Amino acid sequence: MTSTVPFVEGGNELLAQTLIRQLKLRGHEAQLLTVAQNRFGRQFSAYLAALLTDVRFEGCVESVDQVISLKFPSFAVRHPAHVCWFNHRMREYYDLWERFSSSLVSSRQLIKERVRRRLLHTIDTYLLKKNVTRLFAQSRTVQSRLRRFGDIRSEVLYPPATDLVGCEGYSYGKFILSPGRLVDLKRHDLLIKALGNLKRSGIQAIIAGGGPQESQLKVLVERLGLKRKVKFAGEMNYSTLSKYYSECLAVFYGPFSEDYGLVTLEASKCHKAVITCTDSGGPTELVRDGATGLVCEPDETAIARAIDRLSANRDLAESLGQAAYEASLDHSWDNAIERLLVV
Repeated sequence: MTSTVPFVEGGNELLAQTLIRQLKLRGHEAQLLTVAQNRFGRQFSAYLAALLTDVRFEGCVESVDQVISLKFPSFAVRHPAHVCWFNHRMREYYDLWERFSSSLVSSRQLIKERVRRRLLHTIDTYLLKKNVTRLFAQSRTVQSRLRRFGDIRSEVLYPPATDLVGCEGYSYGKFILSPGRLVDLKRHDLLIKALGNLKRSGIQAIIAGGGPQESQLKVLVERLGLKRKVKFAGEMNYSTLSKYYSECLAVFYGPFSEDYGLVTLEASKCHKAVITCTDSGGPTELVRDGATGLVCEPDETAIARAIDRLSANRDLAESLGQAAYEASLDHSWDNAIERLLVV
């Protein structure tokens, strides 16, 4: 069970869909149930809807033995065997509060959001401590946030790569792939700016995904004179995305304080190193600098140096990618499902 935003599909939705498929492959009956996430000012009605959702229907051939929830407010659903594989709460009221509150234009808005924030903290803490049977955090970054806000204890269980990406063969081409929603927190702009600081020529970037920041990023490309170096591939199916993964030199994934980041393991599955940033959160837990990828400062000059390093040494790109692939094998669906099932 998870929550969704209309017409938006990201890592949370892909993980939920993959979890259903993996449960079915192991002989379990499973179905994805979603609740609305709701916009600002309507969050509490979304929690109420989840709280009132009854998954123990009478008259069904089979009873619902267990619920696995992922994202707020889906962990409000009630069931005696409820495991929460936790992604995040409403981040604007938690780790992104300072960023969010600084954007409010009036003291009245600030007071209103402070009240909502306090209420939501109380509700979330109660639900995550009292309403779930077992709580898993999807990364140490997520686990740290749970302890910081509410002193909520959890176990770390990293999600394996989705089964949608498949790379039968792979090579190391002359472009860096940057997949993900085109939103501010994903920081595709860092890669674009880095291209203007490269010492070596011939390397391009392919940005895969759609989102509200697309026009802004295209203006940046135009302003920096990088139209020949940056391609916006748009949203694509996983067959096409797998092709890009299999042919790129490396993957850039440098979001700000990401919860987990399935992109990291998708790249590893295709024998590709990930260039990430020191403040990227979840990805830094999976990328070991100089061993399975490169971790650099969130600065276009540092990112350019990392790209130049791989461009100048394809053997290094290949060895990092191979090591990343081997490390990714530690995260299996057999292990994940064994830990998630409590009945």
